[in-house]
Parts: sequence; structure tokens; C-alpha cells
Amino acid sequence: MASGTAPHVLDNPALASLTGPHAHFAEKRGRVLRYPVDVSPWLALPDEPDAEDWADLAAQAGPGAEVMLTAYAGAVPDGWEITFHVEGVQLVDDGIAAAPDPEAVRLGPADVPEILDLVARTQPGPFLPRTVEMGTYLGIRREGALVAMAGERLHPPGWTEISAVCTDPAVRGQGLATRLIHAVAHGIRERGETPFLHTGARNTNAIRLYESLGFRLRRRTAFLAARVPERSPEAVS
Repeated sequence: MASGTAPHVLDNPALASLTGPHAHFAEKRGRVLRYPVDVSPWLALPDEPDAEDWADLAAQAGPGAEVMLTAYAGAVPDGWEITFHVEGVQLVDDGIAAAPDPEAVRLGPADVPEILDLVARTQPGPFLPRTVEMGTYLGIRREGALVAMAGERLHPPGWTEISAVCTDPAVRGQGLATRLIHAVAHGIRERGETPFLHTGARNTNAIRLYESLGFRLRRRTAFLAARVPERSPEAVS
């Protein structure tokens, strides 16, 4: 970001979500915000966190806890351990053929056990018992069983992230994921918002699919997790 240029809400989407449309989820300590641990693992640091912010995060999470950081490109303080780091990309709507799908059904809390089973088999990314509360989740059923799903996760002002796109291996190749992406994007557009999404930078097949659907690359980012020190620096000294 150039000096003097205001940050874009998608540069720190978790922070923009938790200070905007998802403020009702926010658990706050100082300038650090996070979702409840049964909603989402994502938390939000300020754009330029200082020592006090890291101390607040450590106190909020607890000694030895692993915390998930979004869109953070800086170093972690001494004593913190990076436990997970994957390069990612952020893509935004650039002409998606959004449309409702007659077979897509709205998923809610009663569907969570089946959702978690599908997620466990397909590994689309973090999904917790209350993640379904973050936005609209749509699914397709075959013979009563949930076989494909997509929904909404982070919600910066004016934008909504499409996430949890997954299809049972038994029905892959039928275009169900594409149909659900179109349907979720349609709902987002109906609210006057713009869809966006994230995926791994090495997930070239997914990136090609998303670009073919009308997404374009906006920025490169990273997904990382760090472990809180077992003891604070004050306790060690």
C-alpha cells in the first residue's frame, strides 16, 4: 500500500468484518478482535499491531494457544512460534454469471451435523458448529443426503466472502460447485454487495475455475497460525 493511500476493506477483511456487519460476533480485548471460538477461528489484528496488541492477543487466547491470523504479513514477536503458513490469493467478482439455483436449499443450524460430516470428508477449510451463522449457506441434496455446499463467511462492508465450497467425491464433475457459487453470488448481489473469495496460491485448479467463473485476482495474501508463548515475557524475566 502506497504511503498516504487509505487501506481497502479487503486488505484486512476480518477486521473490516468484525468492526462492520459482523460486529455482533466480536470478542474484543484492546484493539484485537476475534470471532467466538465455535463460529470461526479467524481473528483480527490492527493493520500495524504493536507490543500491546500482541500482549492483548496472548491474554485473550491464553498461554500455548494457537491463533489464526488473516492477511498478516509482518513478523511475530519473540517467543511466538509460526505453526502454519500457506501463501494465498484473494479474488473478486469481475463478471460472475450469478443466478439462483432451483435445487439449492438454505442450510441452517439443524443441518450442522450433516454439514460437518461433508466438511470432514472434503476439507474445504475451517468450519465450526456455528459457522453457519456467518451468512447464507446453500446446499444440494441427492436422495436426501447433502452432497454439495457453499456459503458466506467474512463480511466486510459492501463485500461478502464465498467460502466452504465443497462437493462429495461421489458426485464431482457434475458442476454442482459452480451452480452453488452462482447461487451464493446471486444472493450477495441482491443485497447490493460484491462477492470475493480466498484460496491457496498453489491451488491452481481452483484458481482456474474461479477465473473461468468471472473472478479476478485482486491480491496475494497469506494464511498463518501462530502459537502464543507458554509464559509472558514478564513471567520469564
